[in-house]
Amino acid sequence: MKFKRLQSTMTMLFLSLGLLSSPFVMAKEIAITFDDSPRFAQGLLTGPERAKKLISNLSKHQVEQVAFFSVSKHLDDEGTRRLKAYSDAGHLIANHSYDHPDFNQLSLAQYSKNFLKADQQLKQFSTFTKMYRFPYLREGNTKEKLDGMRALLKKHDYKNAYITLNNYDWYMESLFQAAIAKGNKVDLKRMSKFYVEVLIESIEYYDVLAQQHLGRSPKHVLLLHEMDISALFIGDLVTELRQRGWKTITPEMAYTDDIATMMTKHVGKYNPGRVGEIARDNGQTKELWHKSLDEAYLTKKFNEQVLLLE
Repeated sequence: MKFKRLQSTMTMLFLSLGLLSSPFVMAKEIAITFDDSPRFAQGLLTGPERAKKLISNLSKHQVEQVAFFSVSKHLDDEGTRRLKAYSDAGHLIANHSYDHPDFNQLSLAQYSKNFLKADQQLKQFSTFTKMYRFPYLREGNTKEKLDGMRALLKKHDYKNAYITLNNYDWYMESLFQAAIAKGNKVDLKRMSKFYVEVLIESIEYYDVLAQQHLGRSPKHVLLLHEMDISALFIGDLVTELRQRGWKTITPEMAYTDDIATMMTKHVGKYNPGRVGEIARDNGQTKELWHKSLDEAYLTKKFNEQVLLLE
């Protein structure tokens, strides 16, 4: 009897361990965000077409909510309608400045004015949320700028909408649109495979880096841009993520992670994202950016995998 009880206990233990290691229980969490909306649409899709397809694909793949970090200078009639469509679909509209300035090139006073102008212009949208994404992720190349913007965000009840998962999706878009403009026939299936593979590669890299420095996988925030390839292939990306054990969450949920309260003391021209900041603060000096954040790397991969050029 004792042996049977022991055997039963061991069986339950192994079952429990098996459940705990299941990707459905231990799913890594990721929020999706899009920068630069309403971004220029002068390629394959018009602005309204892009918005319609993006909203449809997010809904089809059951992504509850994403955030559109918006540049308010682009709010002409079409741009305003596009953001309203995203907002009406339940997605967040957030601040990405008035005209996407480089903080390294402006004074604190100039940059603050730019931020506040966008704040006023973006309030018209029903899902406007006080989150700020620094253009180029540049948060201040002097201590005065770094501390000054932190104080300004706090004064106006804003969250710093950091990212943890970085990539050059904007460059993939430029390769895609340039090929189409040249009259090249771009196979959308090959393009999707290229897009998803590159993004998954970078996502998994930063997650491993996070686990090395935090001992866990945090609630991640994925940086994407509001572009044609985002609208076309976001569903394929979400499908692949879920097959790999990832769970999509809302941006507001992502910013409840403990890393949201971490503030680096490092002052520099460039920012690798929150995971890179943590790694750098822990003494890592190299490989804070994934290798795919390189135009030559992406061009070679695009030519080989999409255009099938040797």
